[in-house]
Amino acid sequence: MLELYQFEFSQFSEKVRLILDYKELEYRTIEVTPGVGQLEVLKISGQRQVPVLKDGSTVISDSTAIAQYLDRQYPEKPIIPTEPRQRGLCLMMEEWADESIGVKSRKALYGGLSQDQSFRTAVLPNPIPDFVKTLVGAVPKELFQVLGYGVGASPEEIQAAQDSLKQDLEALSLILVDHPYLVCDRPTLADLAVAGLSILIKFPEGNYLNIPESLQGKGIPGLADNPSYQPFFEWRDRLYSSIRQSKSTPASSNSPTSIEIE
Repeated sequence: MLELYQFEFSQFSEKVRLILDYKELEYRTIEVTPGVGQLEVLKISGQRQVPVLKDGSTVISDSTAIAQYLDRQYPEKPIIPTEPRQRGLCLMMEEWADESIGVKSRKALYGGLSQDQSFRTAVLPNPIPDFVKTLVGAVPKELFQVLGYGVGASPEEIQAAQDSLKQDLEALSLILVDHPYLVCDRPTLADLAVAGLSILIKFPEGNYLNIPESLQGKGIPGLADNPSYQPFFEWRDRLYSSIRQSKSTPASSNSPTSIEIE
């Protein structure tokens, strides 16, 4: 069985989960504990980042490399078009999504985390004990903002990321007005990348992530609740409902499993 080493709230892990679900491949997720758990990832892949996909003796890191491997190895329901123009648009849009939505939404999220205690604790990785989540939630807004400077999330950088994301979401909403998908008449890697990478802007409606039900459909103020971008988020939620495996599915093989290091 395919094994996906992941963080639950890694956008790039979610991108791969969408691809696996779209291709209807059986897999299990292995939730990596930040720090010590990444030693296991290093041991099998030679680097510490997730996602990492293990297919028998084959190990692939990086979400784009994983997507390309899955399309070669499991060609049913292809996600990268063969027609030259569509293929070019698909690959270009996936790269844009990685570098734009993938990077800027993490900074914009930091601004949302500093404002909302419940939002802050909900996105902590699953293996983090409850008492640690309580401590993180109790950090004062002012101190949280100061800490942001150390991780490249100053108020100015957060604002710049949010402003840039507004343009991205407007563009995506306009593209999708009269089209069911971003590139052609079926989902491609571009759609799955954009949808998966946007989870930190607004959590999808439905039981797809390990978050409280009250946070489903919630996200960064000013982005997630802006009616101008609802065409995009409605499109994304329709995509999720038709592709993404729900965590409530009986006998699902997708339940996160913590790594035990000997």
